[in-house]
Amino acid sequence: MLTLLNLLSAVALLVWGTHIVRTGIMRVYGADLRRVLSHSIEKKPLAFVAGIGVTALVQSSNATTLLVTSFVAQNLVGLTPALVVVLGADVGTAIMARILTFDLSWLSPLFIFFGVVFFLGRKQTRAGQLGRTSIGLGLILLALQLIVTAAKPITQAAGVQVLFSTLTGDIVLDALIGAVFAIVSYSSLAAVLLTATLSATGVISFKVALCLVIGANLGSGLLAMLSASKTNAAGRRVALGSLLFKTIGMVLILPFVNQLADQLDKLPVNDEELVIFFHVFYNLIRCIVMVPFTSAMANLCTRLISDDVVDDQKVRARHLDSSALDTPALALVNAAREALRMGDVLEQMLESFHKVMHGNLQEERQVQRLDDDVDTLYTAIKLYLAQMQKEELAEEESRRWGEIIEMSLNLEQAGDIIERMCVDVAGKSLAARRAFSAEGLQELEVLQTQLISNLRLSLSVFLSHDLNSAKRLRRAKHRFRILIRRYSHAHVDRLHQQNVQSIETSSLHLGLLGDMKRLNSLFSAVAYTVLDQPDDERELD
Repeated sequence: MLTLLNLLSAVALLVWGTHIVRTGIMRVYGADLRRVLSHSIEKKPLAFVAGIGVTALVQSSNATTLLVTSFVAQNLVGLTPALVVVLGADVGTAIMARILTFDLSWLSPLFIFFGVVFFLGRKQTRAGQLGRTSIGLGLILLALQLIVTAAKPITQAAGVQVLFSTLTGDIVLDALIGAVFAIVSYSSLAAVLLTATLSATGVISFKVALCLVIGANLGSGLLAMLSASKTNAAGRRVALGSLLFKTIGMVLILPFVNQLADQLDKLPVNDEELVIFFHVFYNLIRCIVMVPFTSAMANLCTRLISDDVVDDQKVRARHLDSSALDTPALALVNAAREALRMGDVLEQMLESFHKVMHGNLQEERQVQRLDDDVDTLYTAIKLYLAQMQKEELAEEESRRWGEIIEMSLNLEQAGDIIERMCVDVAGKSLAARRAFSAEGLQELEVLQTQLISNLRLSLSVFLSHDLNSAKRLRRAKHRFRILIRRYSHAHVDRLHQQNVQSIETSSLHLGLLGDMKRLNSLFSAVAYTVLDQPDDERELD
């Protein structure tokens, strides 16, 4: 039992090391990797090579598949070139499996030592994230040593030998077991490396090892399908195409496994290296042969997975790509873009409020629906940012994280205020048949127009961090407050003149002035965020 636990813990350490390398690389070079992928899709050879290169860096074909899936889900990349990149990713992970089988054990303590020094010493910097990657590489190499050490006693355990002896008959069953192991370990790389070790120690036969390797490739396709299950139809098609390509490859090669095993067994190479070489060449040949058929596969996947039915009555987050969470810079950009959408919805609410003031009661329901949209976007942004490890962000990223949260919260509160203003106007003015005075209505229209202008300027400052725009917004805020004071005094003068309409709508009118003043403060808060930054940070922006 202890031996089995040691083996399982070594496999878990390998998976964890792979995860650390992937997240470290994505946080440092994620934006560059995405740019490489997006620029390499025009020609199939470049897309294929890009898939190999990115996967070699992030140590996971599943991670590359998620990146490409997110591109397709956002309509940034076509399905056909995305499938070419995924085929390249399969080759990339096979090549990494070969590299990791070299005797690099002496590098493990160096990677871990220097990685810990850089990560703890400069955690929130680029060097710190590279240190994190170094730790992951060291753990991968250490895990490979532990797997070999833990697997050796298994060959002497009679019960374990009996267990593995059941994997000597049905090639389809053996392949399915390989797929299950890849899913359980969440890594086809871990499944292949462990299979090679078990084959080298004689626990399983060479033919069984080949079946397990083929099945592990199928398991990685199933993992991609599970990971893409929450994306839209376009994203799911990428994962389906990858799975179908791997299924076709398995169906074509399984009938010849016995002959392949006999022929390869004659080569003057040990079983462990034979398993790895088979994994490399199987994926290389399979993927190269299938590249010309990516267009046909794209058409098939489009027919199998129909487009999502879009409910135009409800807004949905468009830019919150979960695969970008490993790249904080991109994730923050996505969240900021969604916050800008909140601003667009608020502008529509203000325009609808103008119609409500002129007696259009139907616009009140429109404002309520738009406020629900603002709440939906705010919740999505909040939950998206909550998934980011804030303590691992660089200083600038941490500051931007806070700005997005604050801006989203201000916009959400502004939406509630506008909705309440519409309800008050509809209930206290229109329903009670009390109209604003001509002067009062004109003043409210001027303030509503100025609010829209300040909202647009606020969104510009939030996006650009421009110092001059921030100063303009601060001045606009002060002018608006002066305007509010002037209009309040003007309203009191009308009351003194016994203006009947002003008397009837006095409490409502003054309440709206107070609400508009709060709206203006919420819109202008971002100006102080920019102006309060240290000079060196503003220069970086």
